[in-house]
Amino acid sequence: MSEEASMVQGSPSAEETRLQGEAEPRPAGSVWAPVPSRVELVLGGGDAAEEHLPLEEAGNGWWRPPSSAAGRVAEALARGERYGFLLDGEGPYPDPRSRRQPDGVHALSAGFDPAAHAWADDTWAGRELPGSVIYELHVGTFTQEGTLDVAAERLPYLADLGVGFVELLPVNAFNGPRNWGYDGVLWYAVHEGYGGPAAYQRFVDAAHAAGIGVIQDVVYNHFGPSGNYAPLFGPYLVEGAATGWGAAVNLDAPGSDEVRAHILANARMWLEDYRVDGLRLDAVHAFVDRRALTLLEELQLVAEDVEAATGRRKVLVAESDLNDPRLITRRARGGYGLAGQWADDVHHAVHVALTGETAGYYADFADPEALAKVLRGGFYHDGTYSSFRGRVHGRPLDPATVRPSQLVVSSQNHDQVGNRAAGDRPSAVLGWDGLAVAAVLTLSGPFTPMLFMGEEYGATTPWQFFSSHPEPELAAATAQGRVAEFARMGWDPALVPDPQDPATFARSVLDWSQAQTPDGARLLALYRHLIAARAELPGLWSGGLDETEVLSGDSRTHEGSGSGEPGARWVSWRRPGAIVGVNLGPGPAEIPLPAGFSGRIVVATRDDCAVVSAGSGEAVRVPGVAGVVLSA
Repeated sequence: MSEEASMVQGSPSAEETRLQGEAEPRPAGSVWAPVPSRVELVLGGGDAAEEHLPLEEAGNGWWRPPSSAAGRVAEALARGERYGFLLDGEGPYPDPRSRRQPDGVHALSAGFDPAAHAWADDTWAGRELPGSVIYELHVGTFTQEGTLDVAAERLPYLADLGVGFVELLPVNAFNGPRNWGYDGVLWYAVHEGYGGPAAYQRFVDAAHAAGIGVIQDVVYNHFGPSGNYAPLFGPYLVEGAATGWGAAVNLDAPGSDEVRAHILANARMWLEDYRVDGLRLDAVHAFVDRRALTLLEELQLVAEDVEAATGRRKVLVAESDLNDPRLITRRARGGYGLAGQWADDVHHAVHVALTGETAGYYADFADPEALAKVLRGGFYHDGTYSSFRGRVHGRPLDPATVRPSQLVVSSQNHDQVGNRAAGDRPSAVLGWDGLAVAAVLTLSGPFTPMLFMGEEYGATTPWQFFSSHPEPELAAATAQGRVAEFARMGWDPALVPDPQDPATFARSVLDWSQAQTPDGARLLALYRHLIAARAELPGLWSGGLDETEVLSGDSRTHEGSGSGEPGARWVSWRRPGAIVGVNLGPGPAEIPLPAGFSGRIVVATRDDCAVVSAGSGEAVRVPGVAGVVLSA
């Protein structure tokens, strides 16, 4: 049997078994199922005659087809035939490593051969996170059609914008036609409504042709509530160790070796079979993992192994609420070695500075120095008291071990928009000038910026939480849970839309005509200029964390903070070869420039920004709410 045939179902490759401690690749049609005492493979269905094939125990909870039938099973799955498993006579249930679910997550799986795709990206070498701009998108709402193939048609637009990576929200199989993706239950299968696995390979190929890397958002901290049959097979979950979304995934309890192998094989699948350039690891703070060698480190080892084998850069970026520098500190220095992590403190500081909203977790960021602090050090909570948590939180980043480009920042993203009561974007309260300043703060900061689809032209379409659970009790629980979730933020429950209402989903689909309006086109042009300035002035993002000098001032000016008319509030930062100044308004400000300044304005959000003489030196005059990027 060929190695390609053995990978049809998602079984690990020979190299993967080395990392996972397995003796040999598993034959197609194999399954890990230590819970039942009897397992049968159901082969066929649909247009094919159904066959029940008793499986043989293969040790360590694994079951496999008898050797006499192994070749026939592999060939059937390579053809895409339906299959599933009977557990002690119950079922059939889909394969936990299913690559396709053509008829939904409750139905039989279908074989898929990832080697059948003729790749056209052989010269692609991957991308580095430093210097790149990430663009986060949800396939189902990025276009009216909501498919990977139609999304691929907009990749040249993203390349022209200057995007380096697209980050796809989870695409794994979920129940129903509409979902954010975080209710996925079959981690190996690409949602059929998006086009399935073949369309996913076409999308990655098209992205690489456009010079864009692909980061796939993966969820290893929980399973969705509908269609999760994995616990019937094995101890995938630990009851009593709950996350915010249900029982925790079993990472360190009995039986967890194979659960971790399941996760590592999934990561390898994305990096190898689908040739993605990186993974965004969802909510790693929800991992219940007390092992000496953590899952995060093992995932990084898999990424490095694939990188070495393919010669293509692979990056892992974690979403973490911990403000823990270990995630992005090199393993040789006691860290986990990941390429990057989200830094939500930057989002919160930007949001509060521009909108004045201070409810819930935004309260701490009402500190007038919050914006300056995150620009200087990345974390606001770095061992400081968090009123929202009611305790001290975080730890400082060490400039000797962490670079600012390892922090992924945004002024809006799927969480910070979608987890608001009404799913409203900053464009609901900010005018053009405010949106332009948000762009300067994120794109010209020392970190790696991430855009949320549509923000580049000031999209006003909300991005609301939507689902399509067919079970009435689950639909009701989801709607009630959303209302309860917002209590601590002080939002009006009446604003929370019904996640199950198709109109909630329809409102969240981008309206691309907004990019053609005068304000939309002007903001889009500004985003292009700001991204181009990152290439012209690499000092904005290259270099160390301690190479950022931050100044700030307001109507209560202090020594060394420059001058401005009463009411002006500004922040400025200097990086090697570059200076950025932002006036948060409402009045004009004169932001001081270094002695002997001989640079020029590279980008300004208003035409009347200008370098002027001020006292004993020079300053950049920024009228009202505006931002400016200068060479130094």
